Amino acid sequence: MQRDQGCHVQHGVSRAGRVGRVEHLLVMAGLALFLILPLGPAQAGCQDSPGPGVNWTGCSKARLILSGDDMTGAVFNGTSLGASDLANAGLGGASFVGAEVTRTRFDGANLARANFEKVMGWRTSFVGANLQGANLVFADMSRSNFARTRLAGANLSKSELNRSDFSGADLTGADLSKAELARVSFQNAKLSGANISFSNLSRADLSTADLKGANLTRSYLFLTLLGAADLSGVVGLTQMQLDMACGTAQTKLPAGLARPASWPCGDTEQ
Repeated sequence: MQRDQGCHVQHGVSRAGRVGRVEHLLVMAGLALFLILPLGPAQAGCQDSPGPGVNWTGCSKARLILSGDDMTGAVFNGTSLGASDLANAGLGGASFVGAEVTRTRFDGANLARANFEKVMGWRTSFVGANLQGANLVFADMSRSNFARTRLAGANLSKSELNRSDFSGADLTGADLSKAELARVSFQNAKLSGANISFSNLSRADLSTADLKGANLTRSYLFLTLLGAADLSGVVGLTQMQLDMACGTAQTKLPAGLARPASWPCGDTEQ
């Protein structure tokens, strides 16, 4: 009887030992696999050098000089890029969602289809940049310079762009609906086919803008400078809007609307 019990105990210990060794081997194999596999694409590399597809999500990259660098498809979501120089950089398809780009310079950069949603960028410069098809929804970029910028088909809906300069910019077919555009200069800008409905254009300068087919439905035109603008082809304009605006004898009106007696306005200080 004692021999049988001894054999039973020895057999039990042997099986437990084998199970322990198997578990140990499985743990070691899992650890080795973890070390071999690359990090996921969402992992930011704040120390990575600038280049196509670089991921600097949430990194602090203020005051960098990256003019002319190719960073096509790069990710800068939530990144601090304030006061950096990205002039003439290749940034097509790059993502800047929630980034901080105050006083950053993008002059001449290729930003086609770039995503600037919810970006903060006061006094940012995009002079001559390519922003065709870009997304600037909810962007806060007041006092910024978009002179001669290509923004055809871009989405600037619900953005804050007060006191910005869009002189000579191409905004053909762009969406500026519900945007804050107070005191913005659109001198010689192309706004044909643009959706500017429900936007705030108070004291903005549209005097030499191309507005053919532009949608001005419910836009706020308080003291908006119309100058020699041709409004004959705009959509949604009402007499009430004209009565608030500042036109001249050269302003061309849509059929059925009359030139207000208050034109030209006395208080047009910008």
